[in-house]
Amino acid sequence: MSALPPAFMAQVQPLGQSFAAPADKTLLAAARNAGIDLPASCRNGTCRTCMCRLSSGRIAYRIEWPGLTREEKDEGYILPCVAHAETDVVIHVPGARPLASG
Repeated sequence: MSALPPAFMAQVQPLGQSFAAPADKTLLAAARNAGIDLPASCRNGTCRTCMCRLSSGRIAYRIEWPGLTREEKDEGYILPCVAHAETDVVIHVPGARPLASG
C-alpha cells in the first residue's frame, strides 16, 4: 500500500476560495480539479499566461526553467501551471474565477 502524497491548502485571492493542493499535482491542475479556473494557456511554463504572485507559502518546480526572470522570482511571481505546493500557499490571481458548471 503506497502512501498518499502530502496535500496542502491553496487560497486564491482576491477570489477568496481555497482548494486542496496535493504535492504531486501542479497548482493549476489542483485548482481546476476543485472547480477554480486560473488563467492558463501552454501548461508548460513558457507562455506566462498563468503568472501570478505567491503571497505566502512555498512552491517548487519540477522543470529546470520555469519561464520567469530572476527579478520576477525575487518579486514573488510564480507559474502555477508548473508549480507544486510544498506548504500551504496563498496566491494572488486577479483573473481567477469559478469554473462554469454544466
